[in-house]
Amino acid sequence: MPRALLLTGDAAEELDTMYPYYRVQEGGWDVDVSSRTLRDVQLVIHEFDPGSDAYVEKNGRKLPVDVPWAEVDVERYQALIIPGGRAPEWIRVDADVRRITEHFFARNLPIALVCHGAQVPAVYGLLKGRRTACFPPITGDMENAGATVVDAPDVVDGNLVSCRGWPDMPQFGRAMMDVFAKSVNSAAA
Repeated sequence: MPRALLLTGDAAEELDTMYPYYRVQEGGWDVDVSSRTLRDVQLVIHEFDPGSDAYVEKNGRKLPVDVPWAEVDVERYQALIIPGGRAPEWIRVDADVRRITEHFFARNLPIALVCHGAQVPAVYGLLKGRRTACFPPITGDMENAGATVVDAPDVVDGNLVSCRGWPDMPQFGRAMMDVFAKSVNSAAA
C-alpha cells in the first residue's frame, strides 16, 4: 500500500489538513503525520468575518503525530502533503523539513500543497519555474520565489498539485489523487 507523509505543525488550518489526510486514506493510501515532536498538533480554524479585514482564527481539533521530522525515513513515502494555515511559515526554518521537502522534489515524487503550504518549498527555491496555486495574499511571495501563480482550485504541474485553500477541496482532492495514482502506477510499471 502506498504511503504519504503529511508535513505539518501547530497552527495548520484544520480543513487544509484534515481533508487531504482523509482523502488519501479513502484513495487506498496510508498516511503518516509528521511534526517537530510527537505531541499532538493544535490545528486552527480560519474563518472570514465581515467585521475583519483578515481571516479570524480559533483553535480546532488536535491531530496525533506519527513521526517527528528528525526521524522521517523519506524512502518509506511515495508522496508529500503540506497543508496551509500559519504552520508553513515556521516549519520551513527546520533543517529536517528542508531535507524532507527537497527529497520529494529531487525525486519528482507527488507533492500536494494547500494554501500557505507553498511557502515551504518556495523558501528553498524549489518553486522556481513551476506553476502553483496559493492563498491569494501570498502571490507576490511565490512570484518572488520564481513561481508562476495560477488562480485555480486544482493546479497541476507535473508531480506538483496545489490549491488556494480549503474552499478548493473538491477539485483539489480529485486532482491530488489523480497525480498520486499516476505516480504509483508508473512506479509499478
